[in-house]
Amino acid sequence: MLKPVVPARQGKNLAGDTVSGVCQGTLGELYQGPLRAGTDPEIAVVSFPVDRHSWVYFSPGTAAGPPGPHPPPLKEKSATAARLFLDHYGLALPPGDWLTHSELPVGVGMASSTADIVATLRCLFRVFSLPYATEVALGILAEIERADSVFLDEFALYLSGRHQVVRRLGRDVGFHTAFVTEAGTVDTAAVTPLLLDHYRRRGEEYQGCLTDLLKGFDSGDRPAVARAATISAALSQEVLPKATFSTLQAHRERFGADGVFVAHTGCLVGYLFASRPQPDVKSDLSAFFHSLGHQCTFAQGGYG
Repeated sequence: MLKPVVPARQGKNLAGDTVSGVCQGTLGELYQGPLRAGTDPEIAVVSFPVDRHSWVYFSPGTAAGPPGPHPPPLKEKSATAARLFLDHYGLALPPGDWLTHSELPVGVGMASSTADIVATLRCLFRVFSLPYATEVALGILAEIERADSVFLDEFALYLSGRHQVVRRLGRDVGFHTAFVTEAGTVDTAAVTPLLLDHYRRRGEEYQGCLTDLLKGFDSGDRPAVARAATISAALSQEVLPKATFSTLQAHRERFGADGVFVAHTGCLVGYLFASRPQPDVKSDLSAFFHSLGHQCTFAQGGYG
């Protein structure tokens, strides 16, 4: 539980200027599996941040803000986050209007709801001219949902159930990507027991994969990170398969890709490139994915 604090003084942004909070989403994960091999595994993730975002705006004005008779145009989890923020700091939201926008589809593995929540919190920090406090954002997330580490602006090894940052991995690694979104959605809570059983069976393979991934991050070796991400994606095929994964694997060298990534509990699958693919390669990739029945999307993931 979050501990209450002394109410903060209302800052200059309450004078009438529109303020915004922004949070990036993810392209699934470079790793999802157990933190360590054993009979009682926990879900650890290294989320794959992407240059796609969620925005939340607040414009002080005459409209009644929460709490009030009319809920704000925030999604349910974001509205809950706003309430928890105000309770934590002992503040009342001034009259005003909310507006939201997102580039992140829901239910495909891009951390859309977590990004919405974090964008809402970042907006509120600015409304009240408070410094962004990661520990407050993390505490609020812990009361709402299992989350990705998008509240950080770097890679991290993160226990999504405990909401614990195990290790920060920095901003030195980045990839160009070509990916598609397969049909359907995945209920993460419903598949969690299946994942944990799978982790118990394949714990040693996951441990080797995570070790190689962390070594790659430590040395800034993008191809090594991509190879480990491919192993993690292949292991996930045994429990939450992607229809096009095997085909992508078979054609990876043809396109000069360094690896294959997935949203482990989502619907994304695509290629990792340590260097930007040339225009003719992008054209070939687009035709290839089209032949599989999908529109290809290009995006930059990570930071380096």
